[in-house]
Amino acid sequence: MRTADRRIALGLYRTGHTRHLLEGALELGVTDLDTAFNYHHFASHRTLAAIAGDLLPAFTISTKVGYFPEGHDFDPARLRAAVEQSARELGRAPDTVLLHNPESSVESFADACAVLLEMRDAGLCKNWGFSTWDPRRLLEAHWAIPRPDVAMVRAGLTVSAAVLNAIDELVDRAEITELWGMAPFAGNADDSIWQTVDTSTFLLPGQQGGALQAGVATAFAIPEVTRLAVGTSVVEHLAEVVDGSRLEVSTERVTEYRVLLRERATVSAGALSRKDR
Repeated sequence: MRTADRRIALGLYRTGHTRHLLEGALELGVTDLDTAFNYHHFASHRTLAAIAGDLLPAFTISTKVGYFPEGHDFDPARLRAAVEQSARELGRAPDTVLLHNPESSVESFADACAVLLEMRDAGLCKNWGFSTWDPRRLLEAHWAIPRPDVAMVRAGLTVSAAVLNAIDELVDRAEITELWGMAPFAGNADDSIWQTVDTSTFLLPGQQGGALQAGVATAFAIPEVTRLAVGTSVVEHLAEVVDGSRLEVSTERVTEYRVLLRERATVSAGALSRKDR
């Protein structure tokens, strides 16, 4: 994948909603925002419009629906109301609306997809899809859905072999042509593990990049995604992320890693099976 095909989205989960951060993002060329109906205590959309309504036209905005104060719910009427409310509060239709963690309401997945397709056709968003943290349970169910415009999944070196395999299967089953990534550091880029793992081994020779930057570049390849949502409240950190998106990774090294990851998972599963006998 060419670096020109990669986009960084500023993820607003546990990220401070400040005008300073949004202005900094635009200065860095980050023009994608990723939020959700339930982010910022169910006030993300209203807060964005209040602090930076004049900046929002410069962003491509993706949001998610599915969580409500009472919990996860894919009731069609509630989803429709949430999409409509999102557009009102933002002062514009979001570019993309995603079903939030459909694995939590698998039995309603197909109907929920139909609702978002309907919302797209009604002009309440330009694209629809779903965002899944762990698609394994989703794949256990029998469903038939219209092809989504986009799907968002976990990406990077923290994703297990089982989840990566499930993502591959999901892409084939749902005929996904646009795949986005999220959480390249599992929500904690400051974890000490990123100081001990040499992520630079995934980079093509002759490039300079720290652990975070190499981790970002690798996340675009594991699995292969065109957009990566990264949360931060610090503009300087976002600048590092943007620099990382410009680094090139070795496809051979990524392939070797995926093979080793699968082999290790197979060995571990075999050991557990023998232990249970």
